[in-house]
Amino acid sequence: MTAPDRVSHVEIENRERLERTPAHEVALDCLAAGIDAAHPRRIVGDALSLSGTELWVTDVGGETTAYDLSGFERVVVAGGGNAAGHLAGALSDLLGDRIAGGAVVTDDPTDAGPIEVLPGDHPYPSERGVESTRRVLEVAERAGPEDLVIAPITGGGSALLVAPAGALTVADLQELTEKLLESGAAIDEINAVRKRCSAVKGGGLAAAAAPARVLGVVMSDVVGDDPGTIASGPVSPDEISDDEALGVLDRYGIEAPAVREHLIEKRGDPGGAGADVERTDMCLIASSRTALDAARSAAGKRGYEPLVLSSRVRGEASEAGRFHAAIAEESRESGDPVPTPAVFLSAGETTVTVAGEAGIGGPNGEFALAAAIDLAGREGVVVGSVDTDGIDGATDAAGAIVDGETVTDRERAREALERNDVQTLLAEAGAVIRTGPTGTNVNDLRVVVVEPN
Repeated sequence: MTAPDRVSHVEIENRERLERTPAHEVALDCLAAGIDAAHPRRIVGDALSLSGTELWVTDVGGETTAYDLSGFERVVVAGGGNAAGHLAGALSDLLGDRIAGGAVVTDDPTDAGPIEVLPGDHPYPSERGVESTRRVLEVAERAGPEDLVIAPITGGGSALLVAPAGALTVADLQELTEKLLESGAAIDEINAVRKRCSAVKGGGLAAAAAPARVLGVVMSDVVGDDPGTIASGPVSPDEISDDEALGVLDRYGIEAPAVREHLIEKRGDPGGAGADVERTDMCLIASSRTALDAARSAAGKRGYEPLVLSSRVRGEASEAGRFHAAIAEESRESGDPVPTPAVFLSAGETTVTVAGEAGIGGPNGEFALAAAIDLAGREGVVVGSVDTDGIDGATDAAGAIVDGETVTDRERAREALERNDVQTLLAEAGAVIRTGPTGTNVNDLRVVVVEPN
């Protein structure tokens, strides 16, 4: 739960309608605390500080690096992602007139002082995203050898930072993205292909800024926090080969003729535009662990025994939902792995393999509905799951919160899962969580509250 003396940056819009029981209140406390803890303005306040002319940056591991801003002619900002606007705004508040200007692309705009906050689209790239990305690249290209380019990089940047490579078009990338997202491919596989089809990903932004000094200020939304996967690595060297990218298309049977032709034509070329690692630093300032730690603290304050299952949950969303339901049942009936009252927490990024014509839903909705089917008729368990950016898949919801009363017709619920059309059923049950855009993105967050028998 957020401490009372700290301003909350994120609210669950329909919370009052969702607080059916004390267990629901606990679950919502955990979810809200986790999302809020990862908001850029809170993160920047904790991870970055200014002492005289020195900018001190502390990563999630506690390592601190100092940058003497007096040693640079200019400080400019160039980046993108779901949370890039809010991150740029926090940087502007911290550094003030030390920032000479800049530009970021986001789908959640906010004021960022001298930094242009430009529009893009997520989860599918768009023409306006291309135009905005050109402006970001222009800012980077104008940086000189004595300048510092601060690059706010957050989840969602793979769709928002769009610069098609070679003869590829935005339409080609839109088709590719849709097929990849519906294939069940993991995010690292998806971004492996997207990097090889882009002039900004795979180190392209850092290459544009060379020979300036580049500082990537990164918020992770991927399992394992690989900087080359977060937003497809705009300031990280591309270590993916064209053959590896082609392998992803083959593995999931993805028909994308223009992309395949592009990858075959450039086979053997060095990976990506590359980043000058000698002049580029990466600082990870937030990840799913940030949200998990805050959620765990919220559960403890409510008197529950919290247990983090994993920050790396992946695979099919519905299977993950059933697994979490099984853990809840075991805890309630046997006291393992921890006795009740207990709260189980997890993070990561599950996927959805779309079968046929896709309905309305997302991974967090499918996770929650699958858990609700197995928990139907059972008491004492509440399950909540959200995407921390406030947008589950291509829906207008963050996720869902369910219990043993959510599903009254198991056959209908199973059919909804099979059609990948869970949103209608969850909305009818009053289970949909709405936050609107949250200003952050550190992957999915899940909570399971288990009451005593």
